[in-house]
Amino acid sequence: RVFLSLSVLSLQFNSDSAARHSLYVKEHKVRAEKSSHRPLDRTLFVLNIPPYCSEDVVKELFSQFGNVESVELRDHPGSTQESGPKLSKFFRPAGKQGFNVGYVVFKKSSSLTAVKSHPHDVPLVVCTEQRPVRTGVQKWIQQYTQSFIHPDKLQQTVDSFMENYDKHKEEEAERQKKEAEQQKEEEEGWVKVTRGNKGTKARPHSEAANQRTLQKEMRKKKRKELMNFYTWQHRNTQKEHIAELRKKFEEDKQRIALLRAQRKFRPY
Repeated sequence: RVFLSLSVLSLQFNSDSAARHSLYVKEHKVRAEKSSHRPLDRTLFVLNIPPYCSEDVVKELFSQFGNVESVELRDHPGSTQESGPKLSKFFRPAGKQGFNVGYVVFKKSSSLTAVKSHPHDVPLVVCTEQRPVRTGVQKWIQQYTQSFIHPDKLQQTVDSFMENYDKHKEEEAERQKKEAEQQKEEEEGWVKVTRGNKGTKARPHSEAANQRTLQKEMRKKKRKELMNFYTWQHRNTQKEHIAELRKKFEEDKQRIALLRAQRKFRPY
């Protein structure tokens, strides 16, 4: 049932190759998608992308259907929600070498229709004279050569990452500070009045904020009652212990008096 909604594109490595590969494409429509760089009306979801197709190659292949804004390849479908600054390719772990899924974002939504209406018997050619794609030993040699990083470029990447990281931390600290101040004001019973847009009256926090304040007061009251109960229980235990000691003391006095009367008192 899933593949019924997918369109099939034929892929050919070069013009002399007899073998063909199939790509499965569909319009990207996910309700839970919150990422801004995957607009639902301009994003194409691609399955079964072979390992020799990089992001640049995929971008060139789909550029014949319209201007491509971005291409993202992953080893499995999913959202990309990064809480911190984006890592450079120098510090990201090496991806898995295998078939991938891709998200191709066009600049116009009409490009999606052009892709889905492309005839299956007209293959997309990967390797051409204008766009040579290396495979096998040549690809390994290229990857090995590109693995050496120039120190100046690496230093520039590190400095840029640290600037973004410090900025992210400052924004996070400022946000936590505002939340702590707001929480403190709510605990003290103050209602914070916010300023709206021009021409609108200032209004207090919503009913939900007042409800949270009321719940906090109820929790404080319950904790106080529980502490009072523990204090009473501790005092009651101390009174019972003192009464038990006094009882034993009186019993010992009576026993000593009885031994003295019998003249058999031996303290040592």
